[in-house]
Amino acid sequence: VLSRRLPTTVRRSSPPSFLAASSSINNNVGTPVVNLLQSKRDIWVWGSTPTSSSSNRRGFADAVVESEMAHESHWSHFPMAPPDPIIGLTEAYLNDDFPDKVNVGVGAYRCDRGMPFVLPVVREAENELVAEELDHEYSGIAGCPNFVDVALKFAYGDDCVPLKENRVAGVQTLSGTGGLRVFGEVLHQFGHKHIYVPNPTWGNHIPIFTNAGLEVRKYRYYDNATSNLDFSGLIDDLHAIPEGSCVLLHACAHNPT
Repeated sequence: VLSRRLPTTVRRSSPPSFLAASSSINNNVGTPVVNLLQSKRDIWVWGSTPTSSSSNRRGFADAVVESEMAHESHWSHFPMAPPDPIIGLTEAYLNDDFPDKVNVGVGAYRCDRGMPFVLPVVREAENELVAEELDHEYSGIAGCPNFVDVALKFAYGDDCVPLKENRVAGVQTLSGTGGLRVFGEVLHQFGHKHIYVPNPTWGNHIPIFTNAGLEVRKYRYYDNATSNLDFSGLIDDLHAIPEGSCVLLHACAHNPT
């Protein structure tokens, strides 16, 4: 329990051993709490922590720190992020009592009742994984090499010349947005100043790369007048960008169009 202000009472469970520490007390084990309170310093108290003193090994204890003064949350100054337009649409759908509503927000297969529909082939793949009784060993920092190798061949094709020449690199990441954030920081760390993204692009992409230290530039992608790909504009913009620039491509299905 972390108390930002001076706590006035402490309740301990039995046995009465505890660990209290502050930045100026230097992890004194077994120091009476009343002495720490009288120091009028911020205190961190950990519950369920074994004492490390050889003369005071009485097991574990739970400590609850109460403050006499009500204070703001430690997170009260954190601003609320703007709502995501796609996820927000799903929330509006769930709150709508119209019986014939249809969710056209998140792109996922659904049954006639609006529930997620898991493809039979996905179920088969799940069963095969379970049957293998994998040991859940940790993968390396770049992920599972076999998975990355198969994924690259699946994405680019077995006959891809750059792939055969080892000119395509891949790593396994936590997620799409997680991978982009890590890659954005890598680009920035090694000298890149900007990245080109399609216009429009997924709403998360711009803050991801901005927070990674990159200037976000856009290339033409969608033609609002025809509701179609602006192919000529896309090609013209890609030809015009400086050599050596980084470009974000939506390789599978463009989001949000």
